Amino acid sequence: MPEVQAVKDLDKVKLVGYLLEKTYGQQIADIWNIGLNLALRISDLLSIQFSDIQGDRLILREGKTGKLATIKLNEKARVIIERIRSERPDHVYLFQSYRNRWSFNQSPKPLSRRYVSKAISMIGEEVGLELGTHSMRKTRGYHLYKNTNDLARVMKMLRHSSEAVTLRYIGITQEDVDRDFAELEL
Repeated sequence: MPEVQAVKDLDKVKLVGYLLEKTYGQQIADIWNIGLNLALRISDLLSIQFSDIQGDRLILREGKTGKLATIKLNEKARVIIERIRSERPDHVYLFQSYRNRWSFNQSPKPLSRRYVSKAISMIGEEVGLELGTHSMRKTRGYHLYKNTNDLARVMKMLRHSSEAVTLRYIGITQEDVDRDFAELEL
């Protein structure tokens, strides 16, 4: 399985969101847009319950690491979350599966990782990128790094413990580092 990429071109970031909405609907586009803004792993993103949102913060325990993530929601994330909450006041999960409407005796469940992965991957093929569910998190990390050149900030946001892991994760290659050395003359 090929490694998925960060989307490094901001116009392509928007294009992916647009194509997800047109092809798979608003809910999948919302996952893309919220995922870009929260930089969570897909399992944590899909497990968000409305009760995890307290004011302007998302507070949840990450499934993979067990670390507590407290994330201040930016304006774009807040607007999307509030729209979803107003459209689906009976939902427990932010990205709840609609299939449960017909299963009266089953407890609510979030959308499946497999479905979201397939949607993002298919749009990736359409735009010529290796995309997957981690692309949202990688894209956020990449653009934060490009805007700040502060690897420590990116590591903290992604809750990584190694600079090498973070650089590889966001797709900063030796070629990028070499270009930075060549272009920056002091």
